Amino acid sequence: MRTSTSKLRFQNTNLITIVLLFILILAGGIVRSTGSGMGCPDWPKCFGQYIPPTDASDLPKDYKQKYVQGRLEKNQRFAKTLDVFGFGDLARRIREDKSILVPEEFNAAKTWTEYINRLIGAISGIFLLLTAFFSFSYRKENKLIPFLAIINVILVGFQGWLGSIVVSTNLVAWIVTVHMLLALAILALSISTYHLAKVYDKHGLNISPITHVVTVFALILSILQIVFGTEVREKIDAVSSHLQGGYREDWISNAGAIFYQHRDIAVLVLLVNVVLYALLRHGFSRHSLQQQVMSFTFLMIMLQVVTGIILSYWSLPPVAQAAHIILASLIFGAQFYLMLNLYRSVNAGEVRK
Repeated sequence: MRTSTSKLRFQNTNLITIVLLFILILAGGIVRSTGSGMGCPDWPKCFGQYIPPTDASDLPKDYKQKYVQGRLEKNQRFAKTLDVFGFGDLARRIREDKSILVPEEFNAAKTWTEYINRLIGAISGIFLLLTAFFSFSYRKENKLIPFLAIINVILVGFQGWLGSIVVSTNLVAWIVTVHMLLALAILALSISTYHLAKVYDKHGLNISPITHVVTVFALILSILQIVFGTEVREKIDAVSSHLQGGYREDWISNAGAIFYQHRDIAVLVLLVNVVLYALLRHGFSRHSLQQQVMSFTFLMIMLQVVTGIILSYWSLPPVAQAAHIILASLIFGAQFYLMLNLYRSVNAGEVRK
């Protein structure tokens, strides 16, 4: 069956969006590893400008007091919202967080790093809107595609608002974690709509229940690993702040039990994926999409292990930190796409006879 021009346009736009989301996650990782998260103290503008300054002489007068006051007011509104939804403890933590009162010193490199991150985010948002618009070419064949695409646009809007909260709360730990998880949810929905568009007229395959279970378990482990990794980063940020950025070689040793939990889950992730790889080799031909995705996943896991070792023994170099984050996201994306393709295959002849 020949794919119409409108459907191909949706698939290509959706694929570009997925690539942009991975680039955005990488940009976020660079921002995190270089400590550039507060490079722009306001949102959506940067120092009140659409194109940020390159020199301190271009900054607004009294910019430190101005943006601290703005953050305080926004945080008070956010804390009231948390109170309404029953999150009183979180609201209290935000109200009592003294780090919000500490203004950021201007640093042109950090400002532009954060600005480029926001620019990539804006471009990704535009492509997500285009994906939603073009998704209606599938409204007759599969109404789930436009529904998920619209839900994704709503999530992106919420993510943008949460991004402003991340800035106003001066990168409060738990909000950064939620921000990352929401990014993965947006990525998963984009992968889902792309997958549905590619296989809407294809036949499904019968896969053994154990393969399904191991695949889902591997995906859950990867999500937990990302959450633990985010918490490790937050703990190390706290240690770094306490040591005023010095004694970098001691940061990991002072991170506590969360670092060792993150490492132990990494071992479990590797073992479960070895089992999954063996199951797929038994159930699918070497050239099947499922084996190719699994091989890619396994390669990313091995690279993830290498960057983890570099981080542990070479005092957390920023390049390895950014690589660690994007590799974790690629593993999640590949595992999620694999899970979808185990329910439906693009080529019904892929299963071993």
